[in-house]
Formats: sequence, structure tokens, C-alpha cells
Amino acid sequence: MPYPDRFYPVVDTVAWVARLAKLGVGTVQLRAKDLDDAKAHVLVRDALDAVRGTSTKLVVNDYWRAAIDNGAQHLHLGQEDLVDADLAAIRKAGLTLGVSTHDEEELANALAADPDYIALGPIFFTTLKSMRFAPQGIERITRWKQMIGGLPLVAIGGIKLEHAADIFAAGADSIAVVSDITQNADPDARVRAWLDTAMEAA
Repeated sequence: MPYPDRFYPVVDTVAWVARLAKLGVGTVQLRAKDLDDAKAHVLVRDALDAVRGTSTKLVVNDYWRAAIDNGAQHLHLGQEDLVDADLAAIRKAGLTLGVSTHDEEELANALAADPDYIALGPIFFTTLKSMRFAPQGIERITRWKQMIGGLPLVAIGGIKLEHAADIFAAGADSIAVVSDITQNADPDARVRAWLDTAMEAA
């Protein structure tokens, strides 16, 4: 399977990680902000336990020390996290690395870290986090993909299932999804629909 999978949910609790793993989701990112080291270690440990024995790959957002200490295999860093991270230690531990980008300066910073994939966002307006960047739009996906070549490109930010075909057609290799799952009236059905769509786009 490709990494990250074409459908790439981002959630903030171990319960969500476990739920998505049971539904057969291939890649799940755990993004829970503003934890101290002790809480981050517990969270990462419990999330890894939740996917053990499943086909789900857990991506740890931000907490690279906890990821290394608990034997995680996948890491995602935002631009602020990238500044403070020990990239040599991350690579020595064998972690894959994804990096968020919002403009060309951030893309250059990300590429300098030799990542395994690049994320671009927000594609659309999102209420989940305050963003100093305006929505990128689908057209930017094509430009970013041309700039990064063979590296996988993940689109994120305000994306709903109804946008998926256009976003894949624009050049995204993967779509990160948050509220379209977590705020859906029937999350399990929505996840299954995403999995079907991702398989059709493969």
C-alpha cells in the first residue's frame, strides 16, 4: 500500500484511532495539541496499542520524542515543530516524516528536511484551527505537485468527500480529512464511503 494511504484521517483521541483501525483505515494521524511530555508519552503509547495487530499505520503529530521512545514508525511535523525537532534522532529511529506547508518558503523548509511526504493546506476554509493562511484552492495542488515531483502530496483543510475526485485529479496523492469524519452524523458510514472513493481513485 502507498504511504500515506489516499484516505488519511486526522483525529485527536485514542478512541478515534481505535475506531478507525477497526474500520480498516490504512493511515491515521493522531494530532492532540499542547500536551506536556508525560501526557504525550501516554497518548502515543495508548494509540500504538490501539493499532497493534491491525493494518493501520499510526502517524504521530508533533511529539517526536514520544514517538521515538514508544517505537512509533511515522511522524508528522508542522513548520513550528520542524524548527525544534532533532531530525538526526528522528531519522536514526527510522521514523518516516511528513511536513506541513502553506507557502513556498515553508515548502523550501520542508524539502530541506528530506521528508517522505508533503502536506499542503488549507485547501478550503476550515474552522478547526485558526489559520494565518488563506485557503489555497484546488489549483495550488497541481502547482505544488509539479514542484515536489515524485514525493507524495497530501491535501488538507476543509475537504469533504464531495471534493475528493477533483482533488485527486489535481494531483494530490492523499487527502487528509478531519471534520468530514469527526463531525459527521454517521462517522462509520462516512469512513466507508471515503475508503470506497479512495480505492476507486487508486
